Amino acid sequence: MSGKSSVKIAPSILASDFARLGEEVRAITEAGADYIHVDVMDGHFVPNITIGPDVLKAIKPYSDKVFDVHLMISPVDFYIESFAKAGAGIITFHPEAGPHPHRTIQSIKAAGCKAGLSLNPGTPLEFLWPLLHDIDLVLVMSVNPGFGGQSFIESQLARIETIRKRIDAEGLPVELEVDGGINFETAPRAIAAGANVLVAGTATFKGGPAAYAKNIATLRGGA
Repeated sequence: MSGKSSVKIAPSILASDFARLGEEVRAITEAGADYIHVDVMDGHFVPNITIGPDVLKAIKPYSDKVFDVHLMISPVDFYIESFAKAGAGIITFHPEAGPHPHRTIQSIKAAGCKAGLSLNPGTPLEFLWPLLHDIDLVLVMSVNPGFGGQSFIESQLARIETIRKRIDAEGLPVELEVDGGINFETAPRAIAAGANVLVAGTATFKGGPAAYAKNIATLRGGA
C-alpha cells in the first residue's frame, strides 16, 4: 500500500478556467501539484474534443512539473512525437487505440518520454500483463473517459488492488495512477487500494486559486 507521503497529485487542467489556462497551471504548481495532467480527447475515441499539442506547448513555460499527457485519441502513434516536442514528460495511451501497443510504447520512449498504459473500466487486465515490464505507469480509469465530473465506479478499486499486488510482487518501478471521480471521499479509498498518483480535476480546482493548496493537501492526505 502507498503511504500518503508518496502520493502524487496530478490536477487535471480540464477542470480549470480555460480563459486563464497558463495562470491556472502556475497556480496549481505553486499549490503543490506533482504532475500537470493534460486530457487530450479527439471526439472519435471518446465523445469530447479538448486540446492539442499547440496548447501544451503554450502552457509548458508556466510549470516546471512533469506534464502527464493522457491521449484519449485514435490512432495514437502519429501524434506521439508532436506531444513529446510540445513538452510531455509522460504519455499515456489506451491499448484499444492502435493495433500494436508494444510498438506504441517503444515510440513514446524513443521520443524521450515515459510511457503509460490506460485501462478503461471495461478493458480486461489481460491487455496489461504482457506490457507491464515495458511501461512506467498504469492509469486505471475509474469512470468511462470522455467527460469530467463523473462519479467514481466502485468496481475499479478491486482492479487497483490486483494491479498493485502484481507490481509489488514483480518489484517493478511502475506508478499506479487513478483518474475519474477522485474527490475528498474517494481519494483515501483509491490510495488504500494501492494508487500512488491521483488525477483530480473538479476537486482540485473548486474554490478558485486560494483553495488549491488546501485541496491538493487534502487529496494527498487521504492515506
